[in-house]
Amino acid sequence: MEAASSTHTSSPRNGGVRLPSLLIGIGMGGFVDGIVLHQLLQWHHMLTDTGEHPAGTVAGLEANTLADGIFHAATWLFVITGVTLAVRSWQQNRLAPSPSAHLGLLLAGWGLFNLVEGITNHLVLGVHHVRDDLGGPLSWDLGFVALGLLQVLAGFALARRAPTAAQRAPRKR
Repeated sequence: MEAASSTHTSSPRNGGVRLPSLLIGIGMGGFVDGIVLHQLLQWHHMLTDTGEHPAGTVAGLEANTLADGIFHAATWLFVITGVTLAVRSWQQNRLAPSPSAHLGLLLAGWGLFNLVEGITNHLVLGVHHVRDDLGGPLSWDLGFVALGLLQVLAGFALARRAPTAAQRAPRKR
């Protein structure tokens, strides 16, 4: 019976934990961006650089608040999907054997969010930038993308170093 269960336990290199943890990381990265940068620091909102919805007007702030809410709902869906898949993996005894594997993949997911959001919204579409108020928004945007790349690399490195199920299983004597 033990042999059967250990064959279903997956390492972070296969599907048991990778997708759920990455999805949760993407969603959490979106939450950090939206809550910290949009709401607490108020550096930008989703549509601040479109020219159509300036955050300095009531109508512009209403449009940006709605867009921020839609953004938060989307990131919430990533988290819910990731948690649902993680529960299914747990029920099938397919979760990663190490918390560091989960942590690494969560960090990589957060970095993936930063890369996609930074490249798409900041650099390509230009709908908003990390900071406009200090001048030189490109430097902040490039820093945001660089941070995302570092998070992805560090996260996957941490997950790769995590022990496999076979390495963590107690040895029979």
